[in-house]
Amino acid sequence: MSSKRKILTEVNSVEFMMGSFQVRQPLPHQRINNIDPFILLHHAGPTHYEPGGRPQDEGVPPHPHRGFEPVTFVYKGGVHHRDSRGNDSIVGEGGVQWMTAGMGIVHSERPPKELVQNGGDQEIIQLWINLPAKHKMVQPRYQGLTREDIPTVEPDNGAVIQVVAGSLNGVEGPIETWTSVTALNGTFAAGSSIDIDLPDEEGGLIYVLNGSITVNGTGVTGHNMIELGTTGSVSIEASEDSRALILTGAPIGEPVVTSGPFVMNTHTEILEATRDAQMGKMGVLVEDFD
Repeated sequence: MSSKRKILTEVNSVEFMMGSFQVRQPLPHQRINNIDPFILLHHAGPTHYEPGGRPQDEGVPPHPHRGFEPVTFVYKGGVHHRDSRGNDSIVGEGGVQWMTAGMGIVHSERPPKELVQNGGDQEIIQLWINLPAKHKMVQPRYQGLTREDIPTVEPDNGAVIQVVAGSLNGVEGPIETWTSVTALNGTFAAGSSIDIDLPDEEGGLIYVLNGSITVNGTGVTGHNMIELGTTGSVSIEASEDSRALILTGAPIGEPVVTSGPFVMNTHTEILEATRDAQMGKMGVLVEDFD
């Protein structure tokens, strides 16, 4: 077993309302601007929809992105993704939507029609992963995975780890990434545990959605995030039923300039992205709600 990875920082989430969503944001934080290559993490919900709603009144309407990868992990309900490249996909509980914005794309994120018409709960995490300069203008790409598409590692003690990207114990995640990224979704029954070897020389984080776990001897409770060191493994033990997102990524080490929906290397590139979006160069998305 390798040495244990250091816990560098622990932060609690900042809470605010984004439309009808209660959002918890541990990254960026006043103590941590980013954990290269991870730029932003939003934990939205659970949000309850009463029956009789309309999907066009909910969620996030069409908006542009450039220069990074917005990723959505679905924990309850579902997300209906549409974009200006013709992708139209609904992913439900346990699924993942991994979009490479690249040179530019317009997309919307709505709850599925059945969810708002029949009522129910929605809970998601949205993660922004930076792209290096050489890949910021690649062609956009959408990868939508259902729960059944994602392999798991299941120690015989009540832990279940979805391997979304990267690998764990010889199990490879199905997501194709532009840089080295490991993304693991963990569900832990009370009393369960697991040792996880992570790639060396990659920074990372663990965000706990709910419950209480111990990571290398450090307790972490729901809505808290810890920043991981770059070398060694992690041992996770759950004192109660818990869920956690575990991430590592190869640092890019380039300047990061963000403005609204764009993540670039310079202010000039941000101005160019804004101009291109206004001119329709990232495409147009007209939603059909019939």
